[in-house]
Amino acid sequence: MADRAIVAPTQGAQRKAGLGKAGLGQGIILVISGFLPILAIISLAPAVPTILDHFHDVANASLLVPVLVSAPGLAIAVLAPFAGLAVDRFGRRPLLVWSTLLYGIAGALPYFLDSLYSVIASRLLLGVTEAAILTIVNTLIADYYDPAGRRKWLVIQGVTGSAMAPAVIAASGLLTELRWNGVFLIYLIALPIFVGMYALIFEPEKSTAADSVSANGGVRAPAFPLQAVALYGAVTLLASTIYYVFIIQGGLVFREVGVDSPSRVGTLISIASIGVPIGTLLFGYLGKRATALQLAGIFALLGVGLTGVGLASDYKVMVALLLLQQMGAGMTVPSLIAWAQGVLPFAHRGRGMGIWASCFFLGQFTSPFFVAGARALTDGTVQAAFVTMGLVALAAGTVALAALLKAKPSPVDATP
Repeated sequence: MADRAIVAPTQGAQRKAGLGKAGLGQGIILVISGFLPILAIISLAPAVPTILDHFHDVANASLLVPVLVSAPGLAIAVLAPFAGLAVDRFGRRPLLVWSTLLYGIAGALPYFLDSLYSVIASRLLLGVTEAAILTIVNTLIADYYDPAGRRKWLVIQGVTGSAMAPAVIAASGLLTELRWNGVFLIYLIALPIFVGMYALIFEPEKSTAADSVSANGGVRAPAFPLQAVALYGAVTLLASTIYYVFIIQGGLVFREVGVDSPSRVGTLISIASIGVPIGTLLFGYLGKRATALQLAGIFALLGVGLTGVGLASDYKVMVALLLLQQMGAGMTVPSLIAWAQGVLPFAHRGRGMGIWASCFFLGQFTSPFFVAGARALTDGTVQAAFVTMGLVALAAGTVALAALLKAKPSPVDATP
């Protein structure tokens, strides 16, 4: 199936995004921009122990530092639906471009701060920008491309993000060794992305392909697909809570098997992260198949990986089991996005993707609390909490698969 793009008039001409030469710039900038909300959290994985050491005298630092990492998720969870409403009403491009500029500024701000609470506040501001970026990038991919094109760009996005992630994690470890808050300078990468985005991203022309025809022959927007959105929202929240367990707590779990150096932790995570592109390519293979099959694969890989990491007795075994968890992580984001994109008409796409982003990043924010609860129920170690969350993932995969198999599946290749 050829990629069909939404076109928009620009200075009297027609512009088109696609996998061909004409749309290469738009595709590349969307792929790179889509990595920014993920960068906002994976970059801190090697830095968590060092940040915790720096703030060890602050009351409840063991809880507040993981919250610092996941604080942007709270802002996204609260604001993404409103960003989606604004996108559907006022357009995609302006909000995306200026949110990216503010992302770079807010992300680097903690480098100049030395209060845990002020750093958390700056991370909440970062989350405001991420709410817009994540919602609009996913909306534009759906606007510009048909289902086959979306899968292609989601795979490209996943593979590109996987290639960038090891370098980001390794650089984060090195920056953290130079200074406890040096890692926050990595967010300045958003500034050149802002320049490229300003030059290349265009506003899509509204599609009427999926609009309904009223009794008098006029065109009206289709009804909001509430039931489908509620289903993918609930599953996304669950998957995200499990997805972020290692991303947020990974540095601490390596410390429990004797790896204390931030640069060493960054190197080991980088090695295991080769599983992410493998998982993304697995999504590319399974993308045309039932959503239930994709979800079963995601939860199985996350569950086995987390349980194995929790039971590992040394870092070598931990890295080997982490590879499976990373494969599940590589499948998670593109599978959930493609599922959401497939059920949303143009008129409600911003709001629907905003709700998806809200659910995904609510899971980011709540994940540390679930891990803390799991630790309280077990022997108090991070590894024991990983075992508990891994078993939850395996149970969730079974329940989700059974529930989705009973439901009428949404056609993956439905025309928007």
